[in-house]
This record gives sequence, structure tokens and C-alpha cells, in this order.
Amino acid sequence: MEPLTIAIVVVFCVGYLFIATESITKVNKAAIALLMFVACWTLFMVNPGSYLPGLSGQQLTDAVSTAIESHLGSTSTTLFFLMGAMTIVEVVDQNGGFDFVRSMIHTSNKRSLLWKITFMTFFLSAVLDNLTTSIVMIMILRKLVSDKKDRLIYASLIIIAANSGGAFSPIGDVTTIMLWNKGVITALGVIKEVLIPSIVSVALPAFILQFQLKGELATSEENVSGEQDSKVYEFNKRQRTTVFIVGVGGLMLVPVFKSITNLPPFVGVLLVLGILWTVTEVFYRNLHRKSGKVEFINRVTNLLSHIDLSTILFFLGILMAVGCLEQVGVLTMLGKGLNSVFNGNHYLITGIIGVLSSIVDNVPLVAGGMGMYPLAPSGDMGIDGIFWQLLAYCAGVGGSMLIIGSAAGVVVMGLEKITFGWYMKHISWIAFVGYIAGILSYWVIRTLVY
Repeated sequence: MEPLTIAIVVVFCVGYLFIATESITKVNKAAIALLMFVACWTLFMVNPGSYLPGLSGQQLTDAVSTAIESHLGSTSTTLFFLMGAMTIVEVVDQNGGFDFVRSMIHTSNKRSLLWKITFMTFFLSAVLDNLTTSIVMIMILRKLVSDKKDRLIYASLIIIAANSGGAFSPIGDVTTIMLWNKGVITALGVIKEVLIPSIVSVALPAFILQFQLKGELATSEENVSGEQDSKVYEFNKRQRTTVFIVGVGGLMLVPVFKSITNLPPFVGVLLVLGILWTVTEVFYRNLHRKSGKVEFINRVTNLLSHIDLSTILFFLGILMAVGCLEQVGVLTMLGKGLNSVFNGNHYLITGIIGVLSSIVDNVPLVAGGMGMYPLAPSGDMGIDGIFWQLLAYCAGVGGSMLIIGSAAGVVVMGLEKITFGWYMKHISWIAFVGYIAGILSYWVIRTLVY
């Protein structure tokens, strides 16, 4: 390996270390990712001819520009998808679209509530991102459960269900969005073959955890039976339901839009955002006529500032840095090494990636996996091949094994003050059992059914 390539790898590894230790360094991971991106490509430009042999002068300059623009183009499809989806969820949430979800899962029986929360979180996460789903479900949980000890059990299951729900859906997790945008999995294929493993990976932990819950729920002081939250929404019940149907229903139809038009998924998301934006503007126009108010704080134009831009910049930085590693051939070399060590066993390779995703961010892991292994015309590495579907499952579900292993875990950790040690002692082994059971069920499906 050339010294320049080693320098690029070192910069990436050092940056990755700072990202993994964000809670210790207190430096936002987006800032580190952007520095990684710039540093890696700057080192690449020291001697680009060594990576693009046979070119010189203007030809070399044009080739470098084409390479960077190619990586930026593929990265942008993911970023625009995320920006559109995040805006849609924010509009639905801030305008009361999730109100009726709480009324649907309300019950006095602890075990019944556990299964309702599991079901709702699992399928909501398949449409929304696991971070947003976790926040919504924790807010609902606080209205229904007052006992802190019980709430830790429910909150832990929300983490597992959110990660498992995102693994089988092409729009349920950043990693599946990346794989779908790349064209290595199809919406129908990943739903058909990863749905059952994902269900197994959450149903088994739910079955185990239910035995820690007995009796009836005490009434939460925060609970307001059948009433709205303290937050006042300007829309009436019919309008809030319409916002939910247009926003969440539209996201569910994005794969259908892609299959009909063959346009990239982010175009479908922007279509949904445009429709939802128009619908809410019509509602606010009517409210303006009735109330005479000049401004409404929950209009889309005001909510755009709520979008987490640091997350978008983090993805930009990390994906472009991984693109540099791909360009210099490091990922291809690593992929061949893993194949040699594990004798091409995709279950072992992706299984290890899943375990690693509970320690480090799964976005660069999946990005690296896509760079390490080229798409084959058919077989295990072909479209909807075993490797790609297992990568979607393992990277998504594996994050549940540690509370810091996913965005859902980190946000629930902060909201419910769950300690790393408590989760590892009481939940990690349960999540691991579900993770392995899901992989085994996938093996059965691919071996005996398909």
C-alpha cells in the first residue's frame, strides 16, 4: 500500500475514533465528518495520477472532477431523501398528526400495552426513521406509564422495535435507504425476505420481556384521557388526521412511485412533501379567514428551521470520506481480505458487521460494505442477493445490542435517563438473542423456502 493511501486511511480512522467518542470529546460528529471528507480528498489530490493511471494534464483534472461529482451525486440522492422525509415527519408531528396513535394503544394491562407498543413502534419505524419513531413513542409512553421501572422495560423494547422495523423497509432506516438508492436491494425484495427475520428479532425479546411486567397500570399523572396534549394545535381532528394520512401514507407509497416512474426515491419523497405542504397551506388559509391570525408557527416555512442540519452534514461528510476510500481501492482490498478470512461466508461477514454496528455508527459500515463488494449480475452479490439483504438486516437490528448502537438508543437513553450499564445487564443479551434468531430465520427462508 502506498504511503499516500496509508495517510488517507489513518485520517479516516482517527476521524472515526473521534466520531465514536463524541460523548467524551463533546465535539459534534458532523464537524469531524466534514473534516474527514476534506482531508481525505485533499490527500488524494496530492498525487491523483497514482489512482488514475494513464492520465495527465487536463484529462487527469477532468477525471478527478468526474470522480468527485459521481460520489457527490450518489450521496446527494440519500441526503435529499432524508431532508424530505425529516421535513414531512416534522410537519405531521407539529400539526398533531400523531395524536390518534396514543388513543389506539391505550390499555390498562401492562403486557397488552407492551405488545401494542411493540407493534406500533415496529410498523411506524418502517415508514418513519427510527429516531423520530422513538421520540414519538416515548412521548406517548410518558402519558400512559407512570412507574419508572416499568417504563424502562417499555423504552428498551421501543429501541429494539424501532431498529427492527427499519431493517425490512426500504425507507425505514438510513442504511436501507442507502442500499435502495444504490440499487442493490429492491423494495419488494427486502420486504418479502427480511420482514419475517425482522419480526422474529423483536417478537422474541418482547416475549422474554413481558414476564417482567405483571398486573395493571397505575394512572399516569401526565395522562389526559382522550384529550389533546398540552400543546395546542390549530387544526381540528379531521385536519390532523388528513395531515397524518397524507404525510405517512405518502411515505409508504414512495416505493410504488419509484417502481412506476423509475425515478430515484428522493423524487417521490419531494412529491409527498409538496402535496403535504400544499394541503397544510390550504388549511392555514382557511384558519386565517376564520381567526384573522397573520402567522401560524407550525407552517412548513417555519418548521424548515427545525430540520437537523447537523445530521445531514454528518452523512455528507462520512459518505464522501468513504467514497474517497473506495476511489483509492482500500475498500476493495478489505473486501477481498474478509472473503479470504471467512471463506466467502456472507452470514459471518454481515453478522460481524451487525455486531460492530452496536459499537460504531452503522452508516459508514454500510457505506464501506457497498464500497468493498461490487454488485454482481446475479447470485449472492446480485440485486436482492443474500449479502445485501443480510447487510440491511444486520446493520439495522445489530444496533439494538448496546444502547449507544443506534440513533434510537441514544435518544431514548437521553429522554428516559437509561444508563449504559443497566441496558447492557438487562437488555443486551435479549437483543442479541433476537438478532441471532432473525439471522437463523433468514437462513431458513433462503434455504428452504426460496
